[in-house]
Amino acid sequence: MLTAGFAAGCGTVNDRPSVTGKTNAVNAGSASGFANDGVYNNFRDEGFFVVRRGEKLFALSAVCTHRKCKLIAEPDRSFYCKCHGSTFDPAGHVTEGPARRDLPVLPSFINEHGQLIVTVTAA
Repeated sequence: MLTAGFAAGCGTVNDRPSVTGKTNAVNAGSASGFANDGVYNNFRDEGFFVVRRGEKLFALSAVCTHRKCKLIAEPDRSFYCKCHGSTFDPAGHVTEGPARRDLPVLPSFINEHGQLIVTVTAA
């Protein structure tokens, strides 16, 4: 089963998240497009990475928890913040500071049409 929790009523489906601090549901496309294990950075600029690990498909924030810089997905599936050097493991746990908080897993679900919908809160 490829679902994660989703808070009902959190905005509408948009191509890009709002810049007003609103919560939006972003359609990341067909869940079948994320069939292979790995980190998909297609939505980094929208604020999240899609991660496939075995049967689990989830969205992980692409924003550093230290000073909100955009993260870079590394080839080993870890994440790096070029602003201050924080690093995170493939599950989003801090491996090196100055960040102290892990990356949040964003609410997501697969809708009746097989589309992965991710809830994003714009800064």
